[in-house]
Amino acid sequence: MKTRNPSAHPAPNVTIRVSGKLFQGHLAYVEQLVQSAIDCRLWPLLSLSNLEEVDRNAVLYLMDGENRRFGILTCPVFVREWMDHEKRRAAA
Repeated sequence: MKTRNPSAHPAPNVTIRVSGKLFQGHLAYVEQLVQSAIDCRLWPLLSLSNLEEVDRNAVLYLMDGENRRFGILTCPVFVREWMDHEKRRAAA
């Protein structure tokens, strides 16, 4: 699992644990949790260590939101590799 340093953000934080499957249909709920944290002036940190399966929309959501709307504490290697692939693809 790769871990970035999301704790560098100055606001107090809250951890949101996401496990199992994360698909497009789940993103509205995750976004609601993220927005609620932001509304409470907390920096949301997503813990993805128990994530087993994602779809492309979920990867794009994580990729676009990381370090902008939320931090990522832990991330399975397969998700991080897919996010990195999508970043390279978007840059091409």
